[in-house]
Amino acid sequence: MSTRISRKTGAGRTPRRPRNAEATRQAILQSARLAFTRSGYDGVGVREIAQGAGVTAMLVNRYFGSKEQLFEEVVEVTLSAPGILTSQVTAGGRELATLSRNVADALVARTAPEATPMDGFLLMLRSAANESAAKILRRKFTTHFEKPLADILPGVRPSERAAMFLAIIAGFQVLRQVVGIPGLLDAEPAALSARLQVLFDVLMNEDPSSTA
Repeated sequence: MSTRISRKTGAGRTPRRPRNAEATRQAILQSARLAFTRSGYDGVGVREIAQGAGVTAMLVNRYFGSKEQLFEEVVEVTLSAPGILTSQVTAGGRELATLSRNVADALVARTAPEATPMDGFLLMLRSAANESAAKILRRKFTTHFEKPLADILPGVRPSERAAMFLAIIAGFQVLRQVVGIPGLLDAEPAALSARLQVLFDVLMNEDPSSTA
């Protein structure tokens, strides 16, 4: 009986599978998201991202052009996912009466001691020191959060008030979930939520002393 050498193996190796373009793209994005949230924009290189995705650095650049463009895509995908504020502002004002309470409750729950920090927050926290990354973050946060919130706020200076709304959310996340100051860690969640709601309500409601 003759022995046939399988074309599958040169020396016991399995054949290379045809590359699925979309699957490869998603693998790169996932690797980049993990890397950027863990180490920030300056703390990770394209080669590390490529290694995490099981591809070459050349292929990463072929799909995304540059590290900066890849970071922008990661931020876009991350901020598009449901979060503390996203579902509220995308309701188009239909939930305006309960927005302060809903956001306050979600913020307290998402920053609980046992909770894992959200990827969007980690991207901001660990990458904002880089000028190019900060520019991307500024544009994406404006598009996804500040402008949609300003569009549904009644009264004057909605963009200013929407930005302050976001500042409270970000500041609360940093001090409770990263710094861990006792006043926020030891407080009763219901009490924290109630006080946050008061602050958000101030920004939600039109200030009668203001002029357009």
